Amino acid sequence: MALQDLTPQLRTRLSRIEQAVGWFVMLALGLLAFGFVYYVYHTAERKGWFKIKAPYYTFADRATGLKVGDPVELMGFDVGQITRIDAQPPFDPFNVYVQFEIKEPYYGYLWTLGSRAKLTPADLLGKRVLEVTKGTAGYPTYLFHPLSEVSLAEARSLEGSRWLLAQDVYAANDSTHLIAEALKPLTNLTAIAAAGHTNLMVLDPIQTRKFITAVWNDKELRYDPFTPTNKPYWLHSDESPAVTERLEKIVSQVEHALPNILNLTNQLSQLLSGGVILASNLNLVAQSARPAVSNLAIATANLDHPGALGDWLLPTNTVRGIEATLGEARVTMAGVNTNLSTLVENLGRSLDNLANITSNLDQQVAANTNLVKAVSDTIIHADQFMQGLKSHWLLRSAFKSKDTNAPAISPQPPLRSPKAQDR
Repeated sequence: MALQDLTPQLRTRLSRIEQAVGWFVMLALGLLAFGFVYYVYHTAERKGWFKIKAPYYTFADRATGLKVGDPVELMGFDVGQITRIDAQPPFDPFNVYVQFEIKEPYYGYLWTLGSRAKLTPADLLGKRVLEVTKGTAGYPTYLFHPLSEVSLAEARSLEGSRWLLAQDVYAANDSTHLIAEALKPLTNLTAIAAAGHTNLMVLDPIQTRKFITAVWNDKELRYDPFTPTNKPYWLHSDESPAVTERLEKIVSQVEHALPNILNLTNQLSQLLSGGVILASNLNLVAQSARPAVSNLAIATANLDHPGALGDWLLPTNTVRGIEATLGEARVTMAGVNTNLSTLVENLGRSLDNLANITSNLDQQVAANTNLVKAVSDTIIHADQFMQGLKSHWLLRSAFKSKDTNAPAISPQPPLRSPKAQDR
């Protein structure tokens, strides 16, 4: 049916329906576009497309287990991704060039001292992960403040202002003597001029840009202006061998050690067979020693009864004799203790008398000088007289000494056990 054949009421209603369908289609298209834009924005925000990314690079011995797009970790967080992996020229000292990006704010953890790139194994299939470490000292690798190179005269006009020095300055003749330190106020310009510097790198810490303005130069010890064509900052790498290489080394070591292990098992089998023979011999020895052990058990069981080993070693009469001797010794010691004081007192008196005699003798000798000679002559004559009497035939027998025999020692009876005494 043609549209002109419809009544005016139907044509009016149909046009309204067409308008509603058009608005619905337009609304659906708008919602679809909004959903697409929201998805793209959410994906970009999740992947950090709107965040500032600081480029870095490192070198590796091989690219095994690495590919472009792999995440970069810092303290367990995914802070960036690998953007480029290339082989170095044939005569270059390094093998593989690896470039990666660190998104904000994690590049603030990377400093010139302490920050390194580690290539560590991630699984048993050869996969490796790139991890960066937190800096400990030095300077930030990238800055976002305006950087300028000024002459020494211009630096004198900036001295005392908010501008900071953007480089390390050392003495001209001493590379270890630091005159001025980076990120410090502009001071000591006279010493800097004496060191031979005509231009200085300075920065304004008050202003902050939304993009990277400076990168640290390890060779020149200063900040250089950063542009997309500049080379990124170099993080030195610590590379660990892959797990597959470690397993291969272990397998090779096992192959080398396998013959020794087989020899060891043969020696162990020989040792076990010798142990079996030794155990059988010990069983025979134990069976032969069983009667002796039973007799020893019977002997030790009677040690606490009369007639035991103690009575064999010390008979009853010997014990009584020892007790009697100890009693007499106790009485003698008591008598000695009582008479010791009297003896000491008498000895003291005798010593006093002897002292008096010697003093009188000394006085007599001092008074009569011939007394000692007379006494000596008297003693000599007396000795001659006694020797003459001993040699006289009448008195010779009176001076003979009689030999006496020593009393015979009665033998002690042998020690016998109580049972033998009863017999």
